[in-house]
Amino acid sequence: MITQSETTTSPKLIMGNQAPVLEVKTLDGKIWKLADQTPQNYTMIVFYRGLHCPICEQYITDLEQKLDDFKQLGVEAIALSGDSLEKAQQFQAKANIQNLTIGYSLTPDEMRRWGLYLTKGHFESEPALFSEPAVFLIKPDGRLYFANIGTHPFSRVDFGFLLQGLEYIIPRNYPFRGTEW
Repeated sequence: MITQSETTTSPKLIMGNQAPVLEVKTLDGKIWKLADQTPQNYTMIVFYRGLHCPICEQYITDLEQKLDDFKQLGVEAIALSGDSLEKAQQFQAKANIQNLTIGYSLTPDEMRRWGLYLTKGHFESEPALFSEPAVFLIKPDGRLYFANIGTHPFSRVDFGFLLQGLEYIIPRNYPFRGTEW
């Protein structure tokens, strides 16, 4: 077993602080930069495990189906993984993703910068190293507003429940939570 002192430690992300830098290649051939995003209310970043994960396919398909609902609330979304271009393209086709921006080729260092849990592949179908799922909401000024960082494929925020929460907090200018450590 590897202890935390034997590895590069991940940062503790505090809500209200600036989000880590993020630049990622997307399947539309562009470079997506968090610093360039100008959503009305939030940028939602969804980290998924990759092509090998059937739960990710269901999860990202659910996000795709709810994308218009998020956009109506002023939330722009992107889904990211450490998959290669080829695997990300296969994932997009398999999940029938047509409108959601898909980013790929995240490095382990980029994943760690976001405080993600990483897993070494245990099964033949799994990559050597990949991140576990996470969802972040970032304010237009680049400050972290919400984070849910999972350790297993089944540790995910329900997008329907997240939409309900956003419908409540946005008109009330709900304050930051998780600002102390």
